[in-house]
Amino acid sequence: MDLNSLILSFILISFGLLFYKYFLFILSKYNLKMLIDDDLKKPQAFHQFPVPTAGGLGIFFSFLILCLYLFLSKQIIYYEFLSFCTLFFILGLLDDLKLNIKPKFRLILMMVFLITLVISNKFYVENTGIEFLNKFLEIDIFALFFICLCFLFIINGSNLIDGYNGLLGIHTLIILTNLLFVNHFNGNNDLAFFIFLGILIVIIFLIYNFPKATLFLGDGGSYFLGAFVAISVIKTSIANPEISPFYFCILLFYLFFEVFFSFIRKIVLEKKSPLFPDNKHLHMLLYKILVKKNNNKLKSNYYVSIIINLTYSILIIPSIFMMKNGLFCKYYSLIFFIIYIFSYRIFSNKISKKDYI
Repeated sequence: MDLNSLILSFILISFGLLFYKYFLFILSKYNLKMLIDDDLKKPQAFHQFPVPTAGGLGIFFSFLILCLYLFLSKQIIYYEFLSFCTLFFILGLLDDLKLNIKPKFRLILMMVFLITLVISNKFYVENTGIEFLNKFLEIDIFALFFICLCFLFIINGSNLIDGYNGLLGIHTLIILTNLLFVNHFNGNNDLAFFIFLGILIVIIFLIYNFPKATLFLGDGGSYFLGAFVAISVIKTSIANPEISPFYFCILLFYLFFEVFFSFIRKIVLEKKSPLFPDNKHLHMLLYKILVKKNNNKLKSNYYVSIIINLTYSILIIPSIFMMKNGLFCKYYSLIFFIIYIFSYRIFSNKISKKDYI
């Protein structure tokens, strides 16, 4: 890493720390209600006191500093990161500002954004590791629908698991660290450096979010991280065609499957709209079990992050060593499905009906 890179790293860290400290000071001094999560009764709320949701703002402005530096010093512009991350951050920020966008309208906006961004950035997935699916990807409309659906699952998955101290932040850190080493060892130095700086930004946020949260990401922050992870994975996959697409599926499994399983569960089993939140997700069930066991909500909150991310980290280790073996990654990914379903069944059996209320 050269001197300029070290200077930028220092600037990003300094800006992030100062931004968060200043913003928290302003909120406490003037008792502002904007960008404060004070809805303690919503199904996905597990904090006991109002908490600022300015984490996304700090991450986004640090990201803009990063993009400006790369443009001025190296004439590098990552249009995909800028366009996707900016639009989805703004969409999430509107909800943080309590404009109360209806779920159906938000989903429509997401699809409009994705279709526009995918077409304008000429962003397509060419290889899924499944032959018959690759044939369908030769059809433009199907290829467009497929990649938009992938983005939709990852971005919404990021927003869905957000809310517990460190859960999304640490999970993002694990994914980006994997992508950093993949690009570094394969000579994609610019992308590796960009991802490295993204990791720094997330670490700065985690200082305020884990284990005790004085700051939340908010919808803006979670949408931003979801978009950043999705773009990073796609660009890494394109830059490293020798790596199995199923390896990247394994990396994204938790974000993807949490949304997919929730969608199926609500429609098929519970006969209700999948667009509205509830408190029956895997991480929420684990939290309820931990609270019943140790009767400590704060510890249970960040224990959820530790347990899920530690389990995830251990599970992906074999795939890291076999990332170029498509057959191994394809069948190994099935283990993740089995473990998730098995865990969900065990957790749900330990929770009584009154615990869902």
